[in-house]
Amino acid sequence: MRRRLPVSTTPEEMEKSNGKTPRSRVCFLASLAALFWFFIFYFHFAVLSSSPPDQSMQAVSFPSTSSYTEQHFTHRMEHHISHTRTMSAEKKFPFMRALGTAENKSDPCGGRYIYVHDLPSRFNEDMLRDCRKLSLWTNMCKFTSNAGLGPPLDNVEGVFSNTGWYATNQFAVDVIFSNRMKQYECLTKDSSIAAAVFVPFYAGFDIARYLWGYNISTRDSASLDLVNWLMKRPEWNVMGGRDHFLVAGRITWDFRRLSDTDSDWGNKLLFLPEAKNMSMLVVESSPWNANDFGIPYPTYFHPAKDSDVFSWQDRMRKLERKWLFSFAGAPRPGNPKSIRGQILDQCKKTLACKLLECDFGESKCHSPSSIMQMFQGSLFCLQPQGDSYTRRSAFDSMLAGCIPVFFHPGSAYTQYTWHLPRDYTKYSVFIPEDDIRKRNVSIEERLKLIPPDVVKAMREMVISLIPSIVYADPRSKLETLKDAFDVSVQAVINKVTKLRKDIIENLEDKDFVEENSWKYALLEEGKRTVGAHEWDPFFSKPKDANNDSGSLSAEAAKSSWKNEQRDQS
Repeated sequence: MRRRLPVSTTPEEMEKSNGKTPRSRVCFLASLAALFWFFIFYFHFAVLSSSPPDQSMQAVSFPSTSSYTEQHFTHRMEHHISHTRTMSAEKKFPFMRALGTAENKSDPCGGRYIYVHDLPSRFNEDMLRDCRKLSLWTNMCKFTSNAGLGPPLDNVEGVFSNTGWYATNQFAVDVIFSNRMKQYECLTKDSSIAAAVFVPFYAGFDIARYLWGYNISTRDSASLDLVNWLMKRPEWNVMGGRDHFLVAGRITWDFRRLSDTDSDWGNKLLFLPEAKNMSMLVVESSPWNANDFGIPYPTYFHPAKDSDVFSWQDRMRKLERKWLFSFAGAPRPGNPKSIRGQILDQCKKTLACKLLECDFGESKCHSPSSIMQMFQGSLFCLQPQGDSYTRRSAFDSMLAGCIPVFFHPGSAYTQYTWHLPRDYTKYSVFIPEDDIRKRNVSIEERLKLIPPDVVKAMREMVISLIPSIVYADPRSKLETLKDAFDVSVQAVINKVTKLRKDIIENLEDKDFVEENSWKYALLEEGKRTVGAHEWDPFFSKPKDANNDSGSLSAEAAKSSWKNEQRDQS
């Protein structure tokens, strides 16, 4: 076999192999590779990204220069990174889209949307259909009529205005609030954009059915069913219920049973772990708990339009008030801490006071016209603690333009921080209970010391607050004014929005002390820490908690219902 000799390469041939033709081929291949990778990147960022159709579907124009390609590529990369961060944030914080709606300035509902759970009817409407069982003594059906306002009041004595007045039950907020929600202008079916989630459970009506003669299993049944139903909903998983709220037109103690013995009062709705995440709006809240918030008792006035409110305010400004102060109420001989006995005695000893005693025979205390007539003729209206901290009477008196006089900060100042000014001196007078109980201070002399111009300014402030403490007729809607419903809903939205932002920025208060809840409610905007307060003695809990939120609260609730029985008889 002949071996092939190696081919020799001349210098001329070597020079030829390193010439232009091979270099052109390399550049050509490099250009093809670059073009290939450009299309790969373009396809990824322009097609696979979730850019709006008008961007991702534009016609492709081939770049003519490398600088344009780099700019275009950089723009696409920035867009992709931004989109990726947004997707990551939404995955970590599912409420990001809801927060984002507030940035849309063209949307009047941005940041204000409410999603309403479509609860099974056993949690609300079935109770109304079975309204005869809502009270042990009274047929409540007439008080759930007219969307929860009750029967209209006749204006025989000219005390009321001609329209908008109803014999409203003081515990009817459940149905009034739910019906007002149906008129809310920013309802949504898309829970992902909701600023808050409303649960239309008639919690007050539910427990009212079973307060006497029923075991704890019956009393707790609907509450347990409710939280089980909610926890199965996708809306619950967004924040574990921390964006949910419901309304109960009763005092908080009806929902804070401390033990599982049948002799204890109420149910344990507000002690359920799930309910602790939700916000519950009640007519009286607990100073020491963070999951309930005070909203006004309903009055007899439910305006259907702004002009109804304006005309009533003008009328209250022009009234002649012949009594320095007045009081409608009864003594509490069974409660040694009550100052009502001293108040009654002081009122009886002076012509400057108008008194309606409520526990002696056929009393006018339960006549709306008699009550309102007295308040309309008084400069100041005394509002000591009722069967519990609060009284419906406080709101009836303010509706009449009468300056309330409180003796305990829990009667208003720590309760209705959404609806009343933090500076209580602008609209009320505070006389500590001990001034009456121990020092026998003269209420008349204390009130006479207030200069006339200050009294006038306080009365004007009270009259200006009327829109925010009344519930408008649920079958209509006010145009420019914000009623108690509007104020409450916006406060819930603000609360949830702040919580969401704090979660994102990792600013949640890890040192929050629930027993100081009443102090946190009084903090100015931006402040987070609480310290000693002048009202600490009023809210020092006894060593035996049962003496506060157990047995005393049970007795208070029972007394409230007895008074309600008299009101409706």
